[in-house]
Amino acid sequence: MKKIFLYTAVLIASLLFVTSCEKEKIGNTATEKMAGEWYVTVVGVDANGKVVIEDADLYGLGKILLDTYNTSANSATEMWINDNNNFWNFKTKMTVDLKTLTFQATDVQNVAYDSKLTITDGKILYGAATTPSGVRADSIVFKVTFSDDTTPADKGFAAYRVAGFRFTGFTKDN
Repeated sequence: MKKIFLYTAVLIASLLFVTSCEKEKIGNTATEKMAGEWYVTVVGVDANGKVVIEDADLYGLGKILLDTYNTSANSATEMWINDNNNFWNFKTKMTVDLKTLTFQATDVQNVAYDSKLTITDGKILYGAATTPSGVRADSIVFKVTFSDDTTPADKGFAAYRVAGFRFTGFTKDN
């Protein structure tokens, strides 16, 4: 009788242990398809999108890290974009379209700095970039203007074009 009781107790304890070890599946965010870390460069372009400054990097910044991520509301129609103070010190919410992988923001508040900004022609293209290490990665491109910026008029361009690729984790791509 003691053996049956012992085996039953061990069986129940084992079942409790196994069920307590099951991990709960965590759902994806609404904007997961467009969220990420991006290595980008910045150039000055005219109203038609033609590069005005031939230098591939307008301010000598090199590749900068930019983030796109979901809002706390986890909405499928908006997300954050943040340059992490690597370029113009901007962070704002933008409108996104998950079907076309496009985004925009018109005269929105920059919460990182007291100014407004506009993002146009924003898009993400799956597998469209080739990174320095030679691997395929997703591409991001958009134009941005800032209400507190006088540089475009001084340099003869209409907007900044920001373009690059999704972070791959390979050292050569950083």
